[in-house]
Amino acid sequence: MLVGYSSSSGGGSSPEDEDSEAAAATPQSRPRKRRDEDDDGTVGGTDGLPAKKKKPKTEEQLPKTRLPVPGCLLSMFPDEVDPETEDNSLHDGRVRSFKHERGNWATYVYLQYHPEEGFGDLLEKLLSAAGARGVVLTRQEEFHLSLSQTVVLRHHWIQPFTRSLRATLTHCKRFVCSAGRLKVYCNAERTRTFLGMEVSTGHGHAQLLDLIRVVDRTMAEFRLDTFYEDPSFHVSLAWCVGDVMEPMKEFIQELQSLIDDHEEGPFVLRLDCTELRCRTGNKTFHFILEP
Repeated sequence: MLVGYSSSSGGGSSPEDEDSEAAAATPQSRPRKRRDEDDDGTVGGTDGLPAKKKKPKTEEQLPKTRLPVPGCLLSMFPDEVDPETEDNSLHDGRVRSFKHERGNWATYVYLQYHPEEGFGDLLEKLLSAAGARGVVLTRQEEFHLSLSQTVVLRHHWIQPFTRSLRATLTHCKRFVCSAGRLKVYCNAERTRTFLGMEVSTGHGHAQLLDLIRVVDRTMAEFRLDTFYEDPSFHVSLAWCVGDVMEPMKEFIQELQSLIDDHEEGPFVLRLDCTELRCRTGNKTFHFILEP
């Protein structure tokens, strides 16, 4: 919005101003019309050329302003207008495996674990025991079993990628797997350490390998990294910043005893594999497995 400002310092006119205004009103002081200017405001050349209209000053003074983008359009592309920050302090000290870039979506495939009764209390005991040994662990916000590495998808790849994944999973059947052995893991960059519960051989391990082969076909189709050659399937329970694998290995058996000596016998984490999920950026795709 344009706002006009007055250049005078007071509300009234000074005597000098009044004299000037009176002088301007006299016929003698009226500006003389140019020789080549007509009464209608056009200017014509003396050589007989067509007259040109004078451009009004108001048009010349109009500012060129850019119209704002409507909020409803901005909200359609949250990754474009609100990019994720690289400030580690906003992620509990976690460091990205790869730099965030506009249009790149971190993507991974997994099976969701829904905690059963008694799991929460047992996990608190594990965290307390680790803390007593000098390792402060943070509970996972959600629990899952990874079926792929975390890869980067361009935004325009998301639809064909998920379509390919859905097609390859058409004949995959649901199953149950279980885990009961604690194990310490560290990411490739050695920036985070995890306490996980590993799926034992023979407890759904073969079916998980079948799923990996299916997921890897889609990864290879888009020239993305496939899963590890000798995978250790596990559900991560908690994590901490840095590489503390060796200190944790020194008391992992103490933590395992809390699992084995559970109130109603050894605690076994049971994972009902009824659907596979793919998370890419802030979107989650669900793929129901066959009964």
